[in-house]
Amino acid sequence: MTKKSRFARVLDTIEVVGNKLPHPATLFLMMAVLVALLSWWASAVGLQAAHPATGEIIKVKNLLDADGIRWIYTNVEHNFVKFPPLGLVLVIMVGIGVAEGSGLFTVLVRQLVLGAPKRLITAAIIVAGIFSHLASEIGYVILIPLGAMIFHALGRHPMAGFAAAFAGVSAGFGSNFLIGSVDPILAGLSTSAAQIIDPEMNINPMVNYFFMVASAIMITFVGTWITEKIVEPRLGKYTGTEKPLEIEQITPLEKKGLRWAGIGTLVFIALMAWTIIPENGLLRDPETGGVLRSPFFSGIVVGLLLLFFVPGIIYGIIVGSVKSDKDVVKHMTHSMKGLGGYIVLVFFAAQFIYWFNYSNLGLVVAIDGARFLSSIGFTGIPLILAFLLLSAILNMFMGSASAKWAIMAPVFIPMFMLLGYHPGFT
Repeated sequence: MTKKSRFARVLDTIEVVGNKLPHPATLFLMMAVLVALLSWWASAVGLQAAHPATGEIIKVKNLLDADGIRWIYTNVEHNFVKFPPLGLVLVIMVGIGVAEGSGLFTVLVRQLVLGAPKRLITAAIIVAGIFSHLASEIGYVILIPLGAMIFHALGRHPMAGFAAAFAGVSAGFGSNFLIGSVDPILAGLSTSAAQIIDPEMNINPMVNYFFMVASAIMITFVGTWITEKIVEPRLGKYTGTEKPLEIEQITPLEKKGLRWAGIGTLVFIALMAWTIIPENGLLRDPETGGVLRSPFFSGIVVGLLLLFFVPGIIYGIIVGSVKSDKDVVKHMTHSMKGLGGYIVLVFFAAQFIYWFNYSNLGLVVAIDGARFLSSIGFTGIPLILAFLLLSAILNMFMGSASAKWAIMAPVFIPMFMLLGYHPGFT
């Protein structure tokens, strides 16, 4: 029996630990209980900190005394309903549901892959995998088998196509060329955390956009190189006897739908530009005429909803997947059905974060933590690298981006804000 390498043993350990972690909802419940216990202890020992801006003494509130228990009992519903990521995701999924249910996302992925030149097919499959995160099932259900089929049809090893598609879908989870459903979740969590320091702070869902685009480009190049220079040479020539399956081509009706959906998207983008580019634009800040704190960015989730809804409904009408308002509502409803697990997760995450905020633990830890890091000179590049390393380690044990950020944001966003870093940067 071959002895496993040290790296393989480390991966085995990570897998075992990760599998033993409870469900994220249970994890948030446990952490909420831990916050309550810590608030009792911190209050008993008199833990406090001076607010750097106002000089006010911030004391930890005990969640387990009479006032704390009354607050918990009367605010469960408020915590859930007012939790920013809940409304953001529900709104944007209305538009995504129409685009997905009409078949627009599916045909877009097929067109992207089938329309690519042969020499760029690997990159096209990976890019399609990155785009597939805009919809729930396209990547794993449609694209991965399609990648294998296309490679087979081109005389290349189908498992290499399978691997390329899987890499695009999986590695591209945190990358994209468009805003996806996870971005409003993370922005909402960041807003809740930032308001510990600045109650007026709002984080735009597009705050990660440039990082996501850069990451998507890098994943495309790296994934293509690994597939063609490492994976395919290791697999060798495919010697199977199965004949390549016939790949379903884009029909003329689907092409017509895509064309008109594209035109509709361009018209919508032009209309949105008309509301923000002119100095008297309708969605600019009515008082200052500015853009950054304008209604355009405050309501960007509505814009994203329409960005998916408009081409989705146009495509559906042309190809026949949307024949009446009942079909539109059906597609919207179908997208909402898949959010049951997310809503349960949000319920417990909201309690954890609001308990954390009410207790002032986050603010006290942020103030003392920022003061300590400044006193030892641990700021700038070393701090950023350490934070990236911590995130990378947590990634190996927690796959859910929203669960992970819901734990990290209440501590690190206020701390980094006190060190002079914008929440969007954190």
